[in-house]
Amino acid sequence: MHYEGNIIRPPSEAASILLQVTVGCSRNKCTFCGTYRGERFKIKPDAIINEDIEFAATHCQRQRRLFLCDGDALIIPQKRLLPLLLRIGRRLPWVTRIGAYANVKSLELKSEKELQELREAGLGILYMGLESGDDVTLKAIRKGAAAEKMIQMGRKAKAAGFKLSVTVILGIAGRERSMAHAEATGRVLSAMDPDYVGALSLMLVPGTPLHADWQQGRFPLLDSRDMLRELRTIFAGTRLSRGLFHANHASNYLPIKARLPRDRDAVLKLIDSALAGEIALKPEYMRGL
Repeated sequence: MHYEGNIIRPPSEAASILLQVTVGCSRNKCTFCGTYRGERFKIKPDAIINEDIEFAATHCQRQRRLFLCDGDALIIPQKRLLPLLLRIGRRLPWVTRIGAYANVKSLELKSEKELQELREAGLGILYMGLESGDDVTLKAIRKGAAAEKMIQMGRKAKAAGFKLSVTVILGIAGRERSMAHAEATGRVLSAMDPDYVGALSLMLVPGTPLHADWQQGRFPLLDSRDMLRELRTIFAGTRLSRGLFHANHASNYLPIKARLPRDRDAVLKLIDSALAGEIALKPEYMRGL
């Protein structure tokens, strides 16, 4: 397989075939992310992608899922993306689900008909980084879209038949807007009604604007209990018709895996026990990105 730069995929795609179709991220401006710093976004040549599909056809016959790397494969123009998916279907017929990252721009550029075509061609799940439902926070981290637009694009993806997985970040608003961020995030998640929610805890990456703000005293980092309070507020405010809420990423202090609405009360009780000191939190040295 031909890989360039940093290869990033969601935790749930750990066992998937990782097919890199783009290099970098089409936005690459978020203040907290250092993954693609200094890396120019590009779509890889079809010839290279096809070589990797052929490699997977020979060497990856036990893997039933495939993930299109990197930061935003959905940005690929329809005239190239649709044939790519169809080729995967022909050459890797055992693959049951294809996933990709998506953002507001890429979802907005695709028409409803085009999204449905991609869904019918095998693209089954989209991963979207909401990070926060608070517009002040979204502007501060240079996410590039307000909460209402996030809701619209999330609903657009679901209407086209995709499974939708949405990521939020505990601590991303800093201390001053912590609760505003948490309350708004619960509301936006409820409005989007994704199939999966993943809550991560902020870990500052050297070289990013947010890390520089922290070093210079402009961004106070939350401690473990503050992040746990945010988690409780987000979880309590999130109403999913049917979905999974995960906070079991390596960065989190308290692993949580809940099916909503079934597990709501049990998880709130668990978080309250942790806040009361009855459950030990993950130590700093065990956290990771």
